[in-house]
Amino acid sequence: MKVLVLGATGFIGFPAAQALARAGHMVYGMARTQAKAKILAAEEIIPVLGDVGSDAWMSLIATLDVILDTVGGPDQASLARTTFERATKAATELRPAGAPLLSYIYTSGTWVHGDSRTEIATDTTPIGRPVELVAWRPAIEQLVVRSTAVNGIVVRPALLYGRSASILAPLFKAASQGRVVWPGTPGGRYSMIHADDLADLYVRVAEKASLLGGKIFDAANANTESVDDLLQKLVQISGAKAPYEYRKPENCAWICLYTPRSPDAEEIQHSV
Repeated sequence: MKVLVLGATGFIGFPAAQALARAGHMVYGMARTQAKAKILAAEEIIPVLGDVGSDAWMSLIATLDVILDTVGGPDQASLARTTFERATKAATELRPAGAPLLSYIYTSGTWVHGDSRTEIATDTTPIGRPVELVAWRPAIEQLVVRSTAVNGIVVRPALLYGRSASILAPLFKAASQGRVVWPGTPGGRYSMIHADDLADLYVRVAEKASLLGGKIFDAANANTESVDDLLQKLVQISGAKAPYEYRKPENCAWICLYTPRSPDAEEIQHSV
């Protein structure tokens, strides 16, 4: 299988590209610099030098089986739509007559479920009140899964952890400095997934993509984590000053990132 990973050097895309390569697939990865391209090549991922907004990857679409979109950044709302529309246009124009539909896996996030401590959300829960920061995502999800030009699939990661770029990194840094202070309020729970487990899910979805067109998957561990327990254990293990403290989130991004939610409603922006 030939797979192109957009955002292949990112926190989500890099483990996914590695996992696809380990599974025996031919993997292409977008890289914006020669230095990043060398990192991909060392992992047996074929680098495609250029930005996702360039034409560097367009010619590959004629023979690709899957595009995995893990692109992050500050302009995701417009970039996600533009990237998908460019891919579908190229697929329509470049793929031979009779070729199977190109599969397009779009990375969304579980914040689209909104913020609640009383309701459990799943991948079949209708979208009602998305978190403000990602209120644009449901429209992109529907654009992908309703497309007739490609075989569209959506994966919604929960809060990511693992490796070195986790959003929890500031928490561990604070503990190492002797004090655990975290935005939010007591009593919350986080739905989480390790970056490598998410990568494994992408492999499974890509390999079964022909059967999964139009589907949306929430990607999360089976169990949620108590934020209170997490902070308490961190104090004990790190030797930081007890007790841990909560503080009020300071802006929209912090509110979205750190307000504890219902068991299946937390994500990380993949620009991290």
